[in-house]
Formats: sequence, structure tokens, C-alpha cells
Amino acid sequence: MIAEQLIHNLEQNIATCGRGLLVIDGDCAAGKTTLAAQVCAQLDCNVFHMDDFFLPPALRTEERLAEAGGNVHYERFEKQVLTPLFKNEPFVYGAYSCMTRKTAEVFVTPKPAAIIEGSYALHPRFLETYGAMNAMLVFMRISAGEQLRRIQKRNGEAMLRRFRDEWIPMEKRYQQAFEHQWEDVKFTDG
Repeated sequence: MIAEQLIHNLEQNIATCGRGLLVIDGDCAAGKTTLAAQVCAQLDCNVFHMDDFFLPPALRTEERLAEAGGNVHYERFEKQVLTPLFKNEPFVYGAYSCMTRKTAEVFVTPKPAAIIEGSYALHPRFLETYGAMNAMLVFMRISAGEQLRRIQKRNGEAMLRRFRDEWIPMEKRYQQAFEHQWEDVKFTDG
């Protein structure tokens, strides 16, 4: 099972480096959040969800949304989470909710392990810092049919259409644009 392997590797990184970082990106509905929860249930870790960094409506310009990976607020994630995580210091970040369109403060005390999960987590802006932190990088894939089945079950028919027509194509464009840069990424089926 992938979770057991990742837990083992994180424990080794903690033993040798003092901390471990796992980054899980992948197709929507591939099981990224579930995998993060499985690992977190076995290790004391902080979990950061890329869903908390989707671009707020005020920043969703046509130009930005045309950019591969542009619908994630990567500047804010880099500044509010990745930089202080790298420094291994306490920090506060804003978790944006697409549902309420509000941002809530989240206070973070560093733990031996951290997980960053969600679509766009392997954005090229982050790769250098991940490398400096000896992060384990995972990309979860899922078949198109299973993906649509899971989304319909999880989100309902109306949201399935939005995923199929809007979000899945954006994720595919991001993957195609940057996959060639993911040399150290372990690909796995969700």
C-alpha cells in the first residue's frame, strides 16, 4: 500500500533530516485527500490543502485563468505557507473557502512531518523549495470513467458538469504544461 511506503519514507526523513515533507498532487477525485489523511493518522503532521489557495474571484482574470496552473493562488501559498514551512517556524495563513468566499486564519506550529495535498501542489514555482526540503513528491492518476463516477457520487450531477467542462480541462492543461519538470515525482494510481 502506498500510504505505508510513504509513512516509512517520512519516518526515515525525520530520523535523518529532523523533518519530512510529502507533496501529493494528482487528478481530481484520485484520492489525494484520502491518502493524506491515511498518512496523517499514523504520523504527527501538519496538512495543507491546495483547495485553500484557489484564486479568489477578484483575481480571476481571463489572462490568469488562461495560464496553466493559474487558478491557484500560488503567490499566496508560496508566501504564507511554503516560505515559513521551509524556515521551520510558526506561522499563520489564510484558508480561502470557495463556498463562503471568505478567508479564515489558520495558526501553524511546525511538526516533524508536513503534507501538502491537492491539485496544483507540484506547480513549478514550488519545486526548488521542495527539493531543498528533500520532499517526497507524488502524483495520483485515475481513469476518466472512475474519476467521473467519484465526482458524481461526491459532488452531485450539477457539479459533475462543472468539473467535466471547466476544472478537469484546467487540470489536464496544467499537467501537460509541467509534467516534463516532474523528474522526482512518483506516479501512482488512485
